[in-house]
Amino acid sequence: MVYERPNYMGYQYFLRRGEYPDYQRWMGFNDCVRSCRIIPQHRGSYRIRVYERENFGGQMMEFMDDCESVQDRFRYQDIHSCNVMDGYWIMYEQPNYRGRQYFLRPGEYRRYTDWGGMNPRIGSFRRITDFC
Repeated sequence: MVYERPNYMGYQYFLRRGEYPDYQRWMGFNDCVRSCRIIPQHRGSYRIRVYERENFGGQMMEFMDDCESVQDRFRYQDIHSCNVMDGYWIMYEQPNYRGRQYFLRPGEYRRYTDWGGMNPRIGSFRRITDFC
């Protein structure tokens, strides 16, 4: 995972193994990389709970698989909090795995700012299942 600012801040990009001759190949907004981290391999199940309000309030839905359109499956465009119980996930600002990305590891995210979100708009999310 690469980040545009130090201390794992700013735009985030999940890069699979391979060559990236320029930042546009990874759908980057600019060519600046100031920090990065390795995502450990996860062997096991995947489970995430998403909530329509902060602090795990409102409607909740549990997922164990990828979701290419949050609005189609959850009926809301905004996710204000979530609990990642198993596995590593990437949330995307737009449907079909496009737009700004947010890396989530197991843990509680009481508000969207906890995962680095600028707003609660999440269009899709998926499990990180491959590293090649």
